[in-house]
Amino acid sequence: MTGKHLHILGIRGIPAKHGGFETFAEKLSQFLVAQGWQVTVYCQEDTIGGDWESTWQGVRRIHIPVSRAGAAGTVIFDWKATRRSLSQQGLFLTLGYNTAIFNLMQRLKGQTNVINMDGIEWRRDKWGAIAKVWFWLNERAGCWIGNHLVADHPKIKDHLATRISAQKITMIPYGGDEVTAADASLLAPYNIEPSRFSVIIARPEPENSFLEMVRSFSRVPRNHKLLVLGNFKPDSNSFHRQVIDAASDEIIFPGAIYEVPVVQALRFYSRFYLHGHRVGGTNPSLVEAMGAGCAVIAHDNHFNRWVAGPEAGYFKDESACAALFDRLLVDDAAVVRMRAASRARFHERFTWDQVLCEYEKLLTHWYPAKASDKNQLKG
Repeated sequence: MTGKHLHILGIRGIPAKHGGFETFAEKLSQFLVAQGWQVTVYCQEDTIGGDWESTWQGVRRIHIPVSRAGAAGTVIFDWKATRRSLSQQGLFLTLGYNTAIFNLMQRLKGQTNVINMDGIEWRRDKWGAIAKVWFWLNERAGCWIGNHLVADHPKIKDHLATRISAQKITMIPYGGDEVTAADASLLAPYNIEPSRFSVIIARPEPENSFLEMVRSFSRVPRNHKLLVLGNFKPDSNSFHRQVIDAASDEIIFPGAIYEVPVVQALRFYSRFYLHGHRVGGTNPSLVEAMGAGCAVIAHDNHFNRWVAGPEAGYFKDESACAALFDRLLVDDAAVVRMRAASRARFHERFTWDQVLCEYEKLLTHWYPAKASDKNQLKG
């Protein structure tokens, strides 16, 4: 037993239900518990009342009720969780910098906090001016307040190094599970067949190139299906309405799908995985697609090129994306090469074994000596 105790802040909770950081926290928690660490995760609950605790697969969970929904509720939760953590001993890992100003309390308390700085949130198109200023200020705050920073992509590290010394930053990417088989019967509800469809799995936001990809696919009949996963609300969101109106009858909008076996089957049996993200570092969905051996078509930027590698197909605009469909939908040999390249790149840098071992090494290095001494005395 190591006697070390890690507290994880900044996520909705585990087991994962909401996104990449929750999945990472779940994986890291289980990994560290197996190595003898004690792990506490702070979990947001959409209810009222007092805090309570539970244990999940050896992980201590502190549940903090928040009655407000949306972004405001997340800010309130982060405030409450950070305040609650001030009485704890050990090392702290904060996932995301969206409320990094709250971590000043930990710094003043003398606690050691490692912050994963995520992507460049203030550049995202979906945020208004006030939100962008809030994220920009908190990015700056996180750089100065965190004892050490984690960047999930070399270009994110380069960006952060314009704010703070590069020696304060460690680059560790996101990880994923390898998928070598999947249940083809799970495709039946969508009336699709293996290799006769492609898939987009992302939040339907403008910076994720939904409109460009849908328009380029819909220019001509393809004799191919395109599944566009996501929580579309066309009655209340004009961008969502634009995307749906631009779609040909070969495009399917099945909604958001959270069942892991279904999502894995959609990736594994797709001809192409389309990734339109223009902002951010190492995207979890792209890594998971590579782990499933997907042939990747991605927006051409330095974030996606480093992750997916040189054999993926890249587009700068709608016309280039359409040209990729024209060429690759009839080039089976190219698809085979792209699939093999995805798996090779995945094994090179993005397996959970690599990522979690790198995190444990970093967290062990930053574990506070005084906290370790106290844990030994308790033991």
